[in-house]
Order: sequence, then C-alpha cells, then structure tokens
Amino acid sequence: MAKKPTTSRTGRFFKLAGMTASVASRYASDRVQGVFSSEEKKVERKSQSYTRMAEDVVSTLGELKGAVMKIGQIASQTQDLLPKEFSEALQTLQKEAPPMPFELIRKQIVDELGDAPENLFKEFDIEPYAAASIGQVHRAVTRSGIPVVVKVQYPGVDRSCDSDLKQLRLTLKLGGLIKMPKQSADDLFNEIRERLHEELDYEQEAKNLRRFRQFHENHDYVKVPKVISRLSSRRVLTLEYIEGDHLQVLPEKGYSQETINLIGRNLFHLLADQLFVFKEIHGDPHPGNFAFRADGTVIVYDFGCVKVLKPEIVKAYRDAIVASIEEDYAAVDDAMLRLGARVPSRESPGEDYYSVWRNIFFEPFIGDKTFDFSEADLHLKVARNTPLFFKHLAHFKPPVDSLYIDRMIGGHYWMMKSLGVRANFREDLDRYLAMDFSEE
Repeated sequence: MAKKPTTSRTGRFFKLAGMTASVASRYASDRVQGVFSSEEKKVERKSQSYTRMAEDVVSTLGELKGAVMKIGQIASQTQDLLPKEFSEALQTLQKEAPPMPFELIRKQIVDELGDAPENLFKEFDIEPYAAASIGQVHRAVTRSGIPVVVKVQYPGVDRSCDSDLKQLRLTLKLGGLIKMPKQSADDLFNEIRERLHEELDYEQEAKNLRRFRQFHENHDYVKVPKVISRLSSRRVLTLEYIEGDHLQVLPEKGYSQETINLIGRNLFHLLADQLFVFKEIHGDPHPGNFAFRADGTVIVYDFGCVKVLKPEIVKAYRDAIVASIEEDYAAVDDAMLRLGARVPSRESPGEDYYSVWRNIFFEPFIGDKTFDFSEADLHLKVARNTPLFFKHLAHFKPPVDSLYIDRMIGGHYWMMKSLGVRANFREDLDRYLAMDFSEE
C-alpha cells in the first residue's frame, strides 16, 4: 500500500526543518572535530559527513516529493555544484517515485474537473502508469473511446513550492554546501523557482505542448501528444496516449544496433533543432519522458519544464562550441562571459584550464571516427577533474540563462549512453553551427 505523504505546509515545514537541523548539526560537529585532525583525517571525515548528510536529505526529499524532490533531481545532474557524495546519493531521486494513494488522486480530479474519474472517463486505471516528483500518470479511455493518459498533480505541491525551496536552500547553506556568492545563489534559485512554478501550472504545460507540436509537425521522427482540453485544468492534464517503448525495455524488444543508432541521430536532431532553430528547449530530459519505436521515432512527453532562450544566449552558446572545437580559447572565454558563466572582474582562467574541459566535453565530435556512447566515460573524466574546477571556482558563477541547456545536453548524453548509440554527429553538428546566428 502506498504511504500517505505529508501534504500540509506545516507538516512539510517540520520535516524539512528536521532535515536542516540534522545537516547543520553534522556540519558543525565536523568543523569542531576537524580542528584536532590531520589533513588526511579531515578529508576522510568530511566525505563520511557528506555521505550521512546526503542520506538524510535524500530520505526526506523522496518522502515529500514536490519541488524539493525536483530540485534534488536537477542537482543530481549538476555534478559541479555539490560534493560528489551528494550528487551520487541524489541520483536515486531520478528513479520513479512511489505512487500516491488513489483516494488523493481521485479527490484532486473531483476538485479540478468537477466530477469523479469513473464518471468523466469510460475507463480509468486505478494503478498509476508512472509516478514522478510532482504528479503521477494514469491510463484512461475517454467517453468517446480515445485512449489517453491523465497526469494528476499531487495535492498541495504548488502551494508549498516557495517555502520548500527556502528551507532546502537553508539546509544547503547550513551544511556548508553552497560554494558560491550570495548573488549567484540568488540568481540560480530564482531561475529554478520560475521554472518550477511553470511546471506546476498544467495550463501552461498545455500551451507548451501545442507550441512544440506545431514546431515538430514536419519532423516525421518526433511525436508530441495532443492535449484533450475538456479534461484538463491547472492541476490535471489529459493527453492522447501515443504508444512507444521506454528505454529500459528496448533490449528485450529486439531493437537492432542500426535502429538504436537511428534513434540516437533523431535525439541529436531533436536537441539541436530545439536549441538552435526553435530557441525553446524541453528542459526535463529524464528517460521516463521519452519513448521510442522500431522505425526510429522519438516520442516526447511532459512539457512542464520548458525554457525559452534569448537569441543572444543561443548565439553565445554556439560561439562557445565553435571556439572550443577550433581550440580558440580567447574566444571560448569571451563566449563564457556572454553566457554569464564567468565573473567579469576576474581574468581568464587560461588556455590550460579550458583545454581540459574541451577535450572532455567535445570528445564525441573530435575526429572522424564513430563514437561508442556505451563506452563513454565523459562523466568519470569530469569527476576526476572537479579539483581543477574548484581551484578556479572564483572565476565562475552559475550560468543562469543557459542552465537548462546544460541540463538538456547532460540528459541526452545519459540517454545516448544508456541506449548504446554508436555514431559520428560531427557533420550534423557543423550544419547547425553554420546557420545564421545574427542576433534578432
């Protein structure tokens, strides 16, 4: 039986406050003991302390769901903002969340649509089709016989969003985990907060779906579900059901390597078209938000998290890619300044710094050989070089305007790796980079 979650703001506050007190206590204890320890012991104790803190945080976030669980998922994909012990622990939040009791889902539908699901639909599955951080999905059939999925937001999630975020930020601060200036942290949390408020508004998501359907209507390799407006509201979203196979079942479905490579190429074009042409991106590249077909078709679900990009940010991102490939590190530094990722008052960290990251991030695009994503270890190379990043931390700040571009690219890397794609996308990339990027 599903565990009934804490949905009241008071209950959530006390659970988060307890988590904060636990983390702060561990941090203070570690600082005191560190005074009397050798450097080796300090490093060992800090790692153990971070691991225990992370366990406390993950346990609480996983139980509460909502905005704080979503933040945990985002943080798990942002390896350079938190200690590796936290990033590794937060990875568990990417797994499908345990479902809510159906009585709460039924009540939410009644409150939002004015009637019970058994009256609104010809069929409605009580068992969820999928469960995530801010809502869960149920299969259903409309009265007119259309197969659909119904996304129902967990009760109270939207009302507790801001207070949850404030408490989580306090936890990270008191745990000594926010390693950036206050203004940079403010900008980062404000950006995440804005995207979360949009994601909690299913009417906004319906608008996003219609825009992306229109953009992709001439892309035969992409399918975006249609909104069933009469059965949708701010907290309930009903979409046509588009059948496809999820990533984890592709091996047992017998997908050939040729098909996997085609899916990988289609995913690459999906990403690049949204980034460079549409200048709006699907900002939640979780594998559960995608499905595939044996003809290479990519089905995209869940358009709650969408980032509209400024043309000058897209141009700066393109310029950073071109300069990196060409090893023009002065131009790389200029692009980083325009992206808002570099602190203008400090000098460039230098060619040696940028070349390390260039050789990691652009490995799939350097040379004319097929790149085997199943064997890719870019993430391990990033982890090994985090000391270099922290050594130059004062030169950089969170790139707020391009944060979700990085998140999208990171998510697609993991999908390519999980799929086992083997391809060379350099020619495809060059065609996008050669487009006219004069600022609009």
